[in-house]
Amino acid sequence: MGVTDRWAAVAQVGLGLVFAAAITFQATALAASWGGTYWWFDCGVGVVVALLALARRWHRGWTATAGLVVALVAVLVADRAGLPHEPGPAAALPLAVLVGSAVAALPIVAAGAVAGGGLVVLVATGWSAGLTAVTWWNLVAWLAAVGVGGASRAIAARRRATTERIRQDERLDLARELHDVVAHHITGIVVQAQAAQLVSERRPERARQSLPGIESAGAEALAAMRRLVGLLRDDSDGAPASAGPEQLAELVARFERHGVAVTLRVPDDDPGWPPEVAGTGYRVVREALTNVARHATGARSVAVTVATAPGSVTVEVVDDGPPARARHPRRGYGLVGMRERVEALGGTLTAGPRPGGGWSVSAVLPVPAGERR
Repeated sequence: MGVTDRWAAVAQVGLGLVFAAAITFQATALAASWGGTYWWFDCGVGVVVALLALARRWHRGWTATAGLVVALVAVLVADRAGLPHEPGPAAALPLAVLVGSAVAALPIVAAGAVAGGGLVVLVATGWSAGLTAVTWWNLVAWLAAVGVGGASRAIAARRRATTERIRQDERLDLARELHDVVAHHITGIVVQAQAAQLVSERRPERARQSLPGIESAGAEALAAMRRLVGLLRDDSDGAPASAGPEQLAELVARFERHGVAVTLRVPDDDPGWPPEVAGTGYRVVREALTNVARHATGARSVAVTVATAPGSVTVEVVDDGPPARARHPRRGYGLVGMRERVEALGGTLTAGPRPGGGWSVSAVLPVPAGERR
């Protein structure tokens, strides 16, 4: 079970305890004021609506509709039978949860229908009970449900729009990068073709020897284009066309001006990765260092490690920020762009707090065999 699932489970338990407390309070109050067994009906309605509220994740639309129907029937039955007016606080609270959850998550038409259903129950309560405390309680609950649900809906929509904008920016940023990648491979093809032409008349066998190299360079160009063409982006702040150890050293030097020491470990020799792999690794380091500067105010040092393995390269950025900061995820949409770019190459990206404090970002990028600059 992940952290999000655990928090959801804790919230469900807490909500159940609140509902149980409200039902118990309502039963005690009705037993003291009405006497007898009048509290049974009110608490029964509260239990049914509370169970529906706890099951809302199964289907927010159907559970909200069922809760509204139960509440409306309870209003009519209570009015006909001379029972305490419904829905009482024990039912109004979970009903507000159902309405608010539906308004926040359902499509706009369905959300409006559920909010309108809540208003119908409110009007029925006012018609049955008049302007009593029960009516006012239900009015406040309905307004809170619609307000909180609408605010959650707006926040989620803004987050989706921002995430999509970041993804579009990443796609556009790769568009210009395609020029560099394709130019790199095509230049190799052109050079080998020109060399073949120069020797074709005097030494035809040497010209034929150039053909496998031309074929290999063409295959590499196609592979690079297929990995990049799906996600396209603008290079206003792009990585260098050939982002090797020297460029990483320059990036680290610029970052150290913020007062945080950085240790850079890179392969001793030039590994000759394809340009798209080198550029993506550079961007991962840049974004991770930017996050350290913005969010890890207590960090004193950062370790940047680039390691190679057969068929892959791993880029890791680790800081020593205090545990208190690590407990709060470094939110922001740079991580969305990093993951988008890494996954476009068939790699994986992990980011999160470290057990002893600080934060770690690690990207594993595949390097196809035989594909080098």
